[in-house]
Amino acid sequence: MNRSIARRLASMFALVALFVFTLVGTGLFLVLRTQLEHHLRESLDDRTQIARIIVYHAVTPERWRTCREKLTDMTPHDGSTVYSVTSADPNYHFGTPVHGTVTKSWSGGYERIAPAGGGPDMLTSTVTLPANAARPPVQLQVASSYSPNLRTMRVFGSALAALSALGSLAVLLLSYSVTRIGLAPLTRLTRDASAVSPNNRSQRLNTASLPLELNDLANSFNGALERLDGAYGRLESFNADVAHELRTPVTILIGQTEVALTRNRSVDDLRHTLQSNLEEFERMRTIINDMLFLARADQGERATGLVEVSLAVEVAHTLEFLEIPLEEARVHAQLHGDAVARVNRSLFGRACTNLLMNAIQHCEPGASISVTIGRGEGPMRNQVRVAVANPGEPIAPDVLEHLFDRFYRAEVSRTNSRENHGLGLAIVKAIAEMHRGTVSAHSANGINTFSFSLAASVMSASGDVPAVRANPNATGVAADTAYSSLAKGKSA
Repeated sequence: MNRSIARRLASMFALVALFVFTLVGTGLFLVLRTQLEHHLRESLDDRTQIARIIVYHAVTPERWRTCREKLTDMTPHDGSTVYSVTSADPNYHFGTPVHGTVTKSWSGGYERIAPAGGGPDMLTSTVTLPANAARPPVQLQVASSYSPNLRTMRVFGSALAALSALGSLAVLLLSYSVTRIGLAPLTRLTRDASAVSPNNRSQRLNTASLPLELNDLANSFNGALERLDGAYGRLESFNADVAHELRTPVTILIGQTEVALTRNRSVDDLRHTLQSNLEEFERMRTIINDMLFLARADQGERATGLVEVSLAVEVAHTLEFLEIPLEEARVHAQLHGDAVARVNRSLFGRACTNLLMNAIQHCEPGASISVTIGRGEGPMRNQVRVAVANPGEPIAPDVLEHLFDRFYRAEVSRTNSRENHGLGLAIVKAIAEMHRGTVSAHSANGINTFSFSLAASVMSASGDVPAVRANPNATGVAADTAYSSLAKGKSA
């Protein structure tokens, strides 16, 4: 069951107030008890001193009778104070001494006695007077009852408990009201957050009027909304692009099939139609496979089956695999540098293939493609960078930012953009991220460079590797679906 923050805070404040009131009340109670006992002892001293003077001067039988009368007059009717005199001579006796269990004693002859016959405790003071004339030695005892003190303490304790309870209740009610006022910004924040919907994704929480404690929470929520809005927008764009990309081959397949069914066709015509349809099916399969691969990458999938390899050797295998596309485009490639890293060989080869095919498609005949493997610098010194550079038309900075986006084609700045479906560089980015790396694009002085990075294993070799020539007998990278299409001259 969800509980109100205001009620919970008010309850906590009330408990704290009750604890403080109890602590203070206990202290006051102990101080009052000590003071009352001190006052009782002072009063007992005064009564003892007066009784002592009276008994001391009763040196004859006549004066003793007068002493008895005075002590009787001094004894209150409620029995709160008791006087008694005892001696060896029975003629010099008065009252009955207090007897019982001594619960506490002090220096100076003070004792706290619980009477044997019951009743409140008594504080006693006993004084011995020496013989004087005809009066023998006597022992004077004066006792005062604790009953007034106990009655006062009982009334004070009850009043203190009632005031503590009332004070805690007042704190509970006031703190609940104050807490509701203090939580008003949180209520407003909740109301603003509930107004965010798929149809109003651009709305953000207003942090200008929020207190400092809620400002970080609102900023974090706004950041989450920004990320969700971006992901939602990319999903919408991705769905639209996928629908557009798949619509074209489906439309072609429907059109060609309808034309083939309009009249009787020869076997060669039907074979030609089926071959054309097969190419479109291959294109659709490639798009679907790439989409599934990117979907797994978006879910945070990491590269598995990592092995420590020489990146130059892997790139050389890729160049050998792409010998036919290189020759058909009449361009050649050179490989420089080397480094060792732990990679998934199939994924690494696919990323290199996509970068090289991108460079081949946008190179003029006779141009040279440069593949450079080197160690990163500065914050990237623990990364290995694989860069593919080719001469070409300059690319605008605003276009460079989106070249690794899905289905993005810079038709103005790039040529042959309609020959692929715009997922090649996006796959390179996904593979780099699966290896905890990054991608980048750079255009300057007529050279366009696309690169991706990987985590390095050891210090990379510094020397240049001679230009690699295709070798039909060399072992290439595993040819998956994307490679098979590349072998036919199509982009992955």
